[in-house]
Amino acid sequence: MSAAFTTRPELLGTHGMVSSTHWLASAAGMAVLEAGGNAFDAAVAAGLVLQVVEPHLNGPGGEVPILLHSAAEGAVRVISGQGPAPQSADIATFRRLGLDLVPGTGLLPACVPGAFDAWLQLLGRYGTLPLRNVMDYAIGYAERGYPLVPRISDAIASVEGLFADHWPTSAATYLHHGSPPAAGTLFRNPDLARTYQRILAEAEAAGSDRDLQIGAARDAFYRGFVAEAIADYMPTEVLDSSGRRHPGLLTADDLAGFQAPIEEPACLDYHGYTVCKTGPWGQGPVFLQQLALLDGFDLTAAGPDSPDFVHTVVECAKLAFADREAWYGDPDYVEVPLAGLLEAAYSEQRRALVGAEASRELRPGTVAGRAPRLPPPELLAGKPEAAGVGVGEPTVPGVDRAAPVRRPPEPVDGDTCHVDVVDRHGNMVAATPSGGWLQSSPVVPGLGFGLTTRAQMFWLTEGLPNSLAGGKRPRTTLTPSLALREGEPSLAFGTPGGDTQDQWSLVFFLRHLHAGMDLQAAIDAPMFHTTHFPSSFYPRESHPGQIVVEGRLGDRAIRELRRRGHEVLVADDWSLGRLCAVARDPQRALLKAAANPRGMQGYAAGR
Repeated sequence: MSAAFTTRPELLGTHGMVSSTHWLASAAGMAVLEAGGNAFDAAVAAGLVLQVVEPHLNGPGGEVPILLHSAAEGAVRVISGQGPAPQSADIATFRRLGLDLVPGTGLLPACVPGAFDAWLQLLGRYGTLPLRNVMDYAIGYAERGYPLVPRISDAIASVEGLFADHWPTSAATYLHHGSPPAAGTLFRNPDLARTYQRILAEAEAAGSDRDLQIGAARDAFYRGFVAEAIADYMPTEVLDSSGRRHPGLLTADDLAGFQAPIEEPACLDYHGYTVCKTGPWGQGPVFLQQLALLDGFDLTAAGPDSPDFVHTVVECAKLAFADREAWYGDPDYVEVPLAGLLEAAYSEQRRALVGAEASRELRPGTVAGRAPRLPPPELLAGKPEAAGVGVGEPTVPGVDRAAPVRRPPEPVDGDTCHVDVVDRHGNMVAATPSGGWLQSSPVVPGLGFGLTTRAQMFWLTEGLPNSLAGGKRPRTTLTPSLALREGEPSLAFGTPGGDTQDQWSLVFFLRHLHAGMDLQAAIDAPMFHTTHFPSSFYPRESHPGQIVVEGRLGDRAIRELRRRGHEVLVADDWSLGRLCAVARDPQRALLKAAANPRGMQGYAAGR
């Protein structure tokens, strides 16, 4: 029997593999592997390139969680590149401003930008190459230019008026003679190039020692000229999604005090894999909760595209994400009962709630006698009328409410990136950079990039796990995945997509495991997700009972899902998910990679 047709081959090789959401980042990562770098060096080079070539999806002022397996240490680690809220940020301050939600754009929702420190910690602790060898690729694209993909042009066009009327530094950076640059044109960001070049110059001026240079580069960003420029800009009042002008709260002390922590992962064993995720300061454990619930169902018998498969996965997602809303937060500030949420007995009890018809309720569970607490119902309903350009992280294209009629996807306002790397030594990395979107926060004068708006994920209600507090990490949606088999690194994968990340990546993983699909086939297969629970992003909308499916799932399956009570929205055939994956097969001495064809920019490279 011949293999199923896929949009691209699953790559096979022995030297190294890189998969990312942009071909230029994958090429940079592969160039580093070819030059003798390891997976960590390659991931940093690719990550810095993503900050340049996908500015609508991430930037130097954003954040990144990184999962890594170090062959030398024989262990998985998490680098939490999620910066905390400013120390002065508290609920009372926002309430005095007349706000009941943190705005989704502007300077007020800025947290400490954690990505740069996380990438340099990965390089310093686990990489091998000098700083210049991994920074040169990003500097080159910022200085000499890179071709704009249509999504970047669309993103700039969507906020052209905002830039021209209210954010002059962004207009100067992204509007050419007052107009958005056309797709396919070579785009340069000279201020960003100069920022990177000055960081590198100050690093190399510190001496020839590699560790000294990396430390000096971190100092330049968090305690030097970058931090000074950010702190100087914070008193500026800029228009945000509240419809009013507000300054930022971030200070030089907030930046100087930051160092991305290196942590143990949260893990769960499932059908021969040990799946590793971030802690509950991110949504990562919701992936594990879904696996624990699904462990009681025969997904192999259901088939990877069947209504039974979709219904079961969606109903378990609703339960797991309800727990996310009720229990997850920065464990440095709140007690998260993660062990209880992953216990087999708890999962068995929750699994009994999965019925034959779609649930319309948000049903978190009671853990170890503790009752769950959700935000107020009026906030859980969201504020769609408050949405504006550049807010949140909308990742779902335009859909029709009646199949089989569909319309082409519409541009999204914000999203995320992803990169995976594996090398011949057994090192593996999965990272999901995001934040600092060009359309969500104005460019800091002289730096060429804007800041993260991740504080929008906090609630302004006292007593919730994810309530705003100074120095606290917002419960991010960024969630790379890394899986082991018999203690050996086996699979690294992830996707952009906000709240849908741990749905799209889960469906990929389940199809790969239970249906035996290779990496590319599992990525290419028709995708789906639910929007049943509250969005993590301003204006916090939710759509109880709703699922979104690619039309390729088929009219018969869609009719059956509707019969079971799901409100099915049908998206374009190739519109959901931007998955990347790399794998390692020690028995056959092979490395593998695949990348998403949707959006026509993700690519894998390897040999």
